[in-house]
Amino acid sequence: MVLILILSALLSGNGTSASASSLPSNFVHVVGDHFEVNGARYSYLGTNLWSAMNLGSTGAGGDRARLIRELDRLQNLGIKNLRIVAASEGPGTEPGRIIPALQETPGVFDSNLLKGLDFALAEMGKRGMCAILVLNNFWAWSGGMSQYVSWSTGEKIPYPSPFGDHSWIDFIAFSSRFYSDPKAVDLAQNTVQQIVNRTNSITGKPYREDPAIMAWELGNEPRGVTNTDDFNVWIKNSAHFIKTLDPNHLVTTGTEGTMGLAGIDIEQNNSSSDIDYATTHIWAQNFGWYNPSFPSLTYPVAVKMMKSYLDTQVEASLNIKKPLVLEEFGFSRDSNSYDPSSTTQYRDQFYTTILGEALGRAQAHQAICGVNFWAWAGEARPTSSADSLWKVGDPFLGDPPHEPQGWYSIYDSDTSTLSIIQNYVKLFSQLK
Repeated sequence: MVLILILSALLSGNGTSASASSLPSNFVHVVGDHFEVNGARYSYLGTNLWSAMNLGSTGAGGDRARLIRELDRLQNLGIKNLRIVAASEGPGTEPGRIIPALQETPGVFDSNLLKGLDFALAEMGKRGMCAILVLNNFWAWSGGMSQYVSWSTGEKIPYPSPFGDHSWIDFIAFSSRFYSDPKAVDLAQNTVQQIVNRTNSITGKPYREDPAIMAWELGNEPRGVTNTDDFNVWIKNSAHFIKTLDPNHLVTTGTEGTMGLAGIDIEQNNSSSDIDYATTHIWAQNFGWYNPSFPSLTYPVAVKMMKSYLDTQVEASLNIKKPLVLEEFGFSRDSNSYDPSSTTQYRDQFYTTILGEALGRAQAHQAICGVNFWAWAGEARPTSSADSLWKVGDPFLGDPPHEPQGWYSIYDSDTSTLSIIQNYVKLFSQLK
């Protein structure tokens, strides 16, 4: 099926990647070691607003009025780049999922959510914003690769705690089978085709002609684990497939960088000519560098490890001569509190430090061209007690539904953090 789709796209006249010189000037494109738009360098500090498609829906869970307010808030901060989940898979009976999903069953797409994505892009276009659209997910909170494997094989997903009694090793092994499962890959490619080939129902503009899209991302944090050969083949084939459908937009992997045992490596994963730029993620607490229960002891370690890790990502990107985007980083509130009224002393210190490190490298043309912090919650607040997960009827926060609500969210009331963000948004935008 994948081969048929690729041949069809080639025959339709979209079969070659366009050079930067042949692209419309208002599209983000790569020139040498950096991005450009309208003949000027494009460097940015943006955010993750993964729920934009769901908020834009007129169906269950949608709230267009709130989405407009959030976009206005972000615009007032100067933020013009958003990373958005553009594909999600059901069924809604699975735990820790985005509900509703774009695709409840294979090949059946929720028209309200597709129109929700249309609405989000249309509103972003009005504000001069652009989106990185994520098309798959290694983790199950949006369905993603494990759901495609389940659809292909009929097997149940081995969920770890708190949703099941399996280990994370079991889940990761199951999800990484995706790359070697032709049926699962075909199902995912069908999703890609449906989205990339879409015409916006509000603007009437085909997605491939929309400058409000910066890039297509193959997946959120895909990992090769012990299946690295098929993983890299999937990256190469998937990126080429998207380019046959849409030669105008950038394509990136969405990987976390170079993490050794996770089976991901910037140089290997981004070597394809159809991958336009590399990505990396930095998680001080998740990586085990920082313990919010012992901040004075572990914070200096986290900063040291962050700088070292960032250095390795920059060096690898320079080796393959491709721009680098730090598209995820986050930091918890003091004492790991999920209470929006709690203090953010260490988070603010970390944001200042990591953004300063990224900006310095961007100023020196050392690969980094963009940053997206995780994640924007805006006006939404947790509705339940601490440690609670998202449930149907709760507002979408920055934290995905499988994680404690409020963990890494940035609220519109976080004045100290927002001041730091606004300052660095300006500094990134001024780079020449």
